[in-house]
Amino acid sequence: MDSEDDMHDANDSADDDFYSGGEAGLAGSDDGDADYDFADHDSDDSGELLSHRQQQNYSILSEVDIKQRQEDDINRVSTVLSISKSEACVLLRNYNWSVSKVHDEWFADEERVRKIIGLPEKHMELPNDREVTCGICFESCPRGTMSAAACGHPFCSTCWRGYISTAINDGPGCLMLRCPDPSCAAAVGQDMINALADDEDKEKYGRYLRRSYIEDNRKTKWCPAPGCEYAVEFVMGSGSYDVNCNCSYGFCWNCTEEAHRPVDCATVSKWILKNSAESENMNWILANSKPCPKCKRPIEKNQGCMHITCTPPCKFEFCWLCLGPWSEHGERTGGFYACNRYESARQEGAYDESERRREMAKNSLERYTHYYERWAANQSSRQKALGDLQSLQNDKLEKLSDIQSQPESQLKFIIEAWLQIVECRRVLKWTYAYGFYLPEHEHAKRQFFEYLQGEAESGLERLHQCAEKELQVYLEAESPSKDFNDFRTKLAGLTSVTRNYFENLVRALETGLNDVGPSTSHGTCSKSATSKSLGGKSKSGKNRASSTSSKSGGSNRGLDDSNIWTCDQCTYANPKSARACQACDRQHR
Repeated sequence: MDSEDDMHDANDSADDDFYSGGEAGLAGSDDGDADYDFADHDSDDSGELLSHRQQQNYSILSEVDIKQRQEDDINRVSTVLSISKSEACVLLRNYNWSVSKVHDEWFADEERVRKIIGLPEKHMELPNDREVTCGICFESCPRGTMSAAACGHPFCSTCWRGYISTAINDGPGCLMLRCPDPSCAAAVGQDMINALADDEDKEKYGRYLRRSYIEDNRKTKWCPAPGCEYAVEFVMGSGSYDVNCNCSYGFCWNCTEEAHRPVDCATVSKWILKNSAESENMNWILANSKPCPKCKRPIEKNQGCMHITCTPPCKFEFCWLCLGPWSEHGERTGGFYACNRYESARQEGAYDESERRREMAKNSLERYTHYYERWAANQSSRQKALGDLQSLQNDKLEKLSDIQSQPESQLKFIIEAWLQIVECRRVLKWTYAYGFYLPEHEHAKRQFFEYLQGEAESGLERLHQCAEKELQVYLEAESPSKDFNDFRTKLAGLTSVTRNYFENLVRALETGLNDVGPSTSHGTCSKSATSKSLGGKSKSGKNRASSTSSKSGGSNRGLDDSNIWTCDQCTYANPKSARACQACDRQHR
């Protein structure tokens, strides 16, 4: 069954063009990653796609799993090297819990490793005396109350307990504990901790040991969600960095920020910094205020006449337009709502540079606001969808099962639809950060991106409406509905089609839209071919890209791209002649 038939099954009332595939569809191309198949896949491939989506390159580890893996690694090293478990634990800690690294170093030069780690080859026994002097308190104690590390330096149990307790209370550094003797570097292993420390200290030490196993191992990390105690083991070099923890939080393995495909980690870092930094405040001040001619403090004029009085202690009175002293103004200069001096000076070009800077700052601010508002709106929609999903799982699904006389196991398609909505909202949110940093001069690529983004948004809204509004009808019904199975087919179909579209959209953006060349003609050809695959004409016959492009690109009207450069730090659009950013003073490279 081809993709157009799939769409009809999913939504009979939908536009015929939405997500449909045509004879010029990209699926048939042999160019590999350069082609983006945004159409639904044939039913023969659905099993393979599902299997691909279910493949994970990571494992979620509970506390029990961490303990077991840690114990297995210790046992493996202990068996291979013929050393005690305590010594194996010390070795693994020093080599960041890498079993292979321990084996390599040990067999390369065992003597050197023992010296560095603090594992004497021969265990020294306590002096064979009736009483032995403690090296800390210098009290003579019965031999049975004395203890020593492998080095044989004797200390009484009381001093050992105090030494160990102090180290454990100081933090994770206790995992590298050495003999109390200042001249000795022998390691103090877990066997001595278990023998000498009290229960509370032993529990703390065990907790530090488990944390070390996760935090020092380059293959494992804790889930960054607040309160989550799961860890993740990741297989490096296996594609996507996205991880979905058992606590339902999704994050990026590489940067530990929330999952952000298709945007790379560097772009996410810049976007988060921009949202939290002062750069946009400076842009706003530059675009919407003028400095007092006397004290230079910025002043915003939002209403009233041109007569401005600065705040105390300055109290300087001046004209808003020309910034001259108000004492030199009056009826002869244009009164309270005009300034002849400003108009004549403007005609002579006296204010061109300052006005140009203010206009550029305003355009830059409008552009940032456009993308940020839509980024934040999708984040808000995602949070609401998560709430709706939780409500559905906790209450509504059971109610629907009773009304429609169907087991909950047959209503999982609704949960899958909502999970897909949550995921698509996340992807759509980050496409706005992607679009913000898309180079301004790549017009064809930007137009193509905005077209794809608009199609994705339309499809997601359709799925969201079906899962929210149309589902409500069946929740409010008093008896089983005859057309519920039709609703099932429609929602499941929309979920599948939307999933496929967004997966291909992510892959296309991650490869940088490689099939769109720098020239406008190339971009137009690529977009035309893709439009046929997507059914890109709307009912009115106009391409959706035009409206999307005008919406997101409108804030840049009046800017000549060849005469400006964009600051890497604050994205302020500066004139080409400027060597440093006029908003944040960053040097242009």
